[in-house]
Amino acid sequence: MSLLFAVVLLLCCRCDATGTQDHSDHECQSQGVRSCGECLAAGPHCAWCTEETFLEVGRSIWERCDTARVLLRRGCPSDRLEDPRGSTVLLKNKKITLHPKEQRTQARWHKQVTQLQPQSVQMHLRPGEPQSLEVRFKRVEDYPIDLYYLMDLSFSMEDDLPNVKKLGADLMEEMRNTTSDFRMGFGAFVDKTVMPYISTAKDMLRNPCKRTKPWPCTPPFTYRHLLSLTANGSQFAELVGGQRISGNLDSPEGGLDALVQAAMCEEQIGWRNVTRLLVFSTDAGFHLAGDGKLGGIVLPNDGKCHLEENVYTRGNSQDYPSVAHVAETLRRKNIQIIFAVTEEVTRLYEVTAGAISVISLFI
Repeated sequence: MSLLFAVVLLLCCRCDATGTQDHSDHECQSQGVRSCGECLAAGPHCAWCTEETFLEVGRSIWERCDTARVLLRRGCPSDRLEDPRGSTVLLKNKKITLHPKEQRTQARWHKQVTQLQPQSVQMHLRPGEPQSLEVRFKRVEDYPIDLYYLMDLSFSMEDDLPNVKKLGADLMEEMRNTTSDFRMGFGAFVDKTVMPYISTAKDMLRNPCKRTKPWPCTPPFTYRHLLSLTANGSQFAELVGGQRISGNLDSPEGGLDALVQAAMCEEQIGWRNVTRLLVFSTDAGFHLAGDGKLGGIVLPNDGKCHLEENVYTRGNSQDYPSVAHVAETLRRKNIQIIFAVTEEVTRLYEVTAGAISVISLFI
């Protein structure tokens, strides 16, 4: 009976008031630490004594590192003990909207809807010490969606143009089944209008299909915004259905120029502060930063909106953006891309989708 009591007493002495077992000094000192930073990184229970006279009693420098309990017991002043703890502070914790449809009568109701809780968190983390955070998400029914359709009108798209037009109409119909507050816009791109991307002969600038087709094509352009986001489905279908192809010389297109403009020109496009989708439809690859040198264009893309009368005006004076530049622009503007591409360029856009973190669709 006395032996059992001694064992129980020993276990009680090795536990603190919360029932946590006191760690031995070897667990912190076994790392061979020689600085405060190394000590705190050795384990979440390790502390460091900064008292200068702590080593004057014949201890080695690594003995500054141990559990806070052991260091205090050895004589380290409590105010000279480095033992930071992690913390979590909820800076913005607005409750999730439970009945969004009741807010339909309020102006700009979509700005008052909360789908994620908490909204802003400040965390201080210590290596090896976990912090817990409860996150709640509720998908709001009938939430507004803006979708912008960005279409490749280069000559190679001639065979795919009927499918692309049908895709636009199908998207409009499908999204209306998802939400009643849906708007759709439309824009198109070809490439920079300088050699060697297009032919700069006067007759080819007027009709780039003159030598191959009996009917006229659309004069080449870099990017043109054709329809701001609207709920008028018939207007969208009419504009998309009436598009004609243009023409250029090389295979890659100026799609990245168009992506940056469609994202940055928020006022012209009509983006709201809601779910933003952008469908990028093409059958070819894209020029990227550095390719502008082929046309004597060396000024970097500044990532700003340059639309005048809905036409991109800096296509021939600024280089193409990089994929990283496009990814950052889309992230900053909270726009999700859907790549709608043909089989021939599937692999290219799978890699691009991985870099931008987007949805891919093949047509």
